[in-house]
Amino acid sequence: MEQLNSTVVTSIISSSPGHPPSCSQDFSTLVPVVVLTLCSILGIPGNIAVIILRPNWQQMTSLSQSLMLNLAIADLLYLLTLPLWIHAFLHGWSFGLLVCKLISYLVYCSVHCCLLTVMALSLQRYLQVVHGKKWSQHRGQKRLLALLWLAAIILSIPVLVVQQPISVQDLTQCKFVYSSLAQEVALLMVETVLGVVSVSVVVFAYIRLKRKVDRAALFNNPQTTCLITSIAVTFFVLWMPYLIVNMLGLAAIFSKNERLMKFCTDNWNTFGALAFLNGSLDPLLYAFASRNFCTACLKQEHKNSCSTSQEI
Repeated sequence: MEQLNSTVVTSIISSSPGHPPSCSQDFSTLVPVVVLTLCSILGIPGNIAVIILRPNWQQMTSLSQSLMLNLAIADLLYLLTLPLWIHAFLHGWSFGLLVCKLISYLVYCSVHCCLLTVMALSLQRYLQVVHGKKWSQHRGQKRLLALLWLAAIILSIPVLVVQQPISVQDLTQCKFVYSSLAQEVALLMVETVLGVVSVSVVVFAYIRLKRKVDRAALFNNPQTTCLITSIAVTFFVLWMPYLIVNMLGLAAIFSKNERLMKFCTDNWNTFGALAFLNGSLDPLLYAFASRNFCTACLKQEHKNSCSTSQEI
């Protein structure tokens, strides 16, 4: 079985050289191209606008501003590479081995940093609104950002090893090429665990935030409730299909199930493109939601100070 031999390629399963691709293969190529094009059109100008304008950031804490700016920069970095991937999907990879490895590393490093930043931002907002805890040390904020990028850089190093141009359907594509099943399992495990932990933390933080915070302060406006809920729901909906396919891929490797592996390889690109869409929605979901969180924080702090005064 080709997908489970010593050389494993996580890409769309190709037909024999010279044979026309099937309708399902056309579909699995068209969908990522459409989604990635949409990501480029919406995400690149959206994140540039957030970086320049910083909407509704006046009352935010310096840590929230730093995390949201870091998120916008990380989103923008991988979104800027999408035109190359769209070209590669349609016409093949023509930029060589070095660019294949470096661009792939940049994408994974940026995406990993996005996941870690969203996780940190969710926890920071929960702690600030619910428990009134702040991170006021400027040096500590810089260390946190440096730690996020350092973790992303380390987690992305394996991409430099496995990513390389290969021939797929008479076209050269920049794909993962594994030297062994153990190597593929290790990379899938790292990616899946990081994604599952990030999604779980985000959902947990916002659910606890909605339950614990004073509803009169934060959830007296139905629009605010809808906006806060959409942050967790959108992150969950766009990332979980990709993570589920990763888990199914692991199951296919361990069970040596050819049909399940074919399903995964046919859909990895599609669901990966959907996960990229989250970076295009981040400016709307995070930057423009800040005013509601700031109002909640101020009211919660006022309530805490009043309670302290009464106790004294």
